[in-house]
Amino acid sequence: MDSSDRSSDRSTIRSSNQGEDHGSGKNAERLSPLATPSATREVLERHGLYTKYALGQNFLVNDDIIKKIVELGDVQPSDHVLEVGPGIGTLTAALLKCAGHVTSIEMDYDLPAVLTDTLEQWEDRFTLLRMNALDVTVNDIEQLDDAPIGEISAEAMPNKLVSNLPYAVAATVALDYLQKFDSIDSATIMVQREVAERMMAKPGTKTYGAYTVKLSMYAKPVGHFPVSSGNFFPPPRVESTVIRLDRQIAYDKDGRELTSDELKAVCMMADAAFATRRKTLSNSCKTHFSGRGDIVERLPQIFEQANVDPRRRGETLDQREFIQLGLALHRSEIA
Repeated sequence: MDSSDRSSDRSTIRSSNQGEDHGSGKNAERLSPLATPSATREVLERHGLYTKYALGQNFLVNDDIIKKIVELGDVQPSDHVLEVGPGIGTLTAALLKCAGHVTSIEMDYDLPAVLTDTLEQWEDRFTLLRMNALDVTVNDIEQLDDAPIGEISAEAMPNKLVSNLPYAVAATVALDYLQKFDSIDSATIMVQREVAERMMAKPGTKTYGAYTVKLSMYAKPVGHFPVSSGNFFPPPRVESTVIRLDRQIAYDKDGRELTSDELKAVCMMADAAFATRRKTLSNSCKTHFSGRGDIVERLPQIFEQANVDPRRRGETLDQREFIQLGLALHRSEIA
């Protein structure tokens, strides 16, 4: 299918949605046909899941929020989007209208049948990987064998992560996927508001910590917007934020890109610096590396080579200083 065929396909999708009715006079403009309370209830009841899922999950039911997510993620027909936790396919349907291919990861064995139903019209551009998102590897994605659709296929590695992430694993998934999937250029994700604050935190603030530092080695926040609990069915007890993270490359002071081993060393020093947040770098690192006497013995040398005062606290260091600490640690280990 060439680009003109894809454009024709997208027009057909838009036209077909105008005939749907889920209780809103604005449905002709709806990006996701599932983004209403009535449509969500209907799907759950049709599959005998209403009691289980309505009490245990929170479904996004505001199409305006769906549109803002897709817009912030800049989802294009040339994109292969990776989604974690598709649920009943509310966001997935919108992504399939705009992207070339969507691969969703879902571990709940009750949901594939639902997704087969709700995403049927896009089945040739949709791949479902039934796994725990935390266990997925690059190899799992590379082995997907769907036939090519235009220039996009499941064989092409995903270049964007767009997800309403399960909050229990949101922070872990965001960092893990940026670390393991080099092909991902941006991540546009809905997370709990407090997690987004950690992602955007500045040195010296109470939300700045090891996670902030480690994430900054791979990506930077470029946009975000709040999502109140009233946009979900049923409403959760927390507030949410959609944040976009664009991949960035970490460099040393001479402009050289850090290697994967050096990035791991920076992340290790970030964990060590915040192991006991209120203590000095020296004491916190000693606590963190207490089981590795070889590193503890090298700490004075590491601080000296990084030109970082060990009497400071981790929260006062910026990204550049953590890079210096990580490089000093790495050099000490290969010397």
